[in-house]
Amino acid sequence: MNTMEEVIDKYFQAWNEGFISKSGDGIRSLMSQDFVGYWAHSKITQPEPYFYSYDLNGVLSQMDDAEKTFEIVSVIERDNGSQRVVMGRETNVIGGKPFTAQCMFIWRLEANQWKLLREYIELEN
Repeated sequence: MNTMEEVIDKYFQAWNEGFISKSGDGIRSLMSQDFVGYWAHSKITQPEPYFYSYDLNGVLSQMDDAEKTFEIVSVIERDNGSQRVVMGRETNVIGGKPFTAQCMFIWRLEANQWKLLREYIELEN
């Protein structure tokens, strides 16, 4: 079974490959069908939720010259080892300009594979 560092690397590699191919299939293959994400920044009152079926290809088609990286701050095991809470900082470089966010990812073991169950993304600026 992969370490959480390997899982995170694979997830962000899938995003970077998706930026080039404009296909979200690699990203979605790492997500649980129960996935819910929340995205927010300082100018909105309430986070915007998105789900497993959201239009990843549409998001990717808007991103040219983009790359994502992630720095893990902590990994916490829970639910008798079947879940991991990963906290860290994501950096998206789009057109040469960095955008940073604080993130929490919840990964769940499903059929012996880590799948992204939830993500919380809060832009720093």
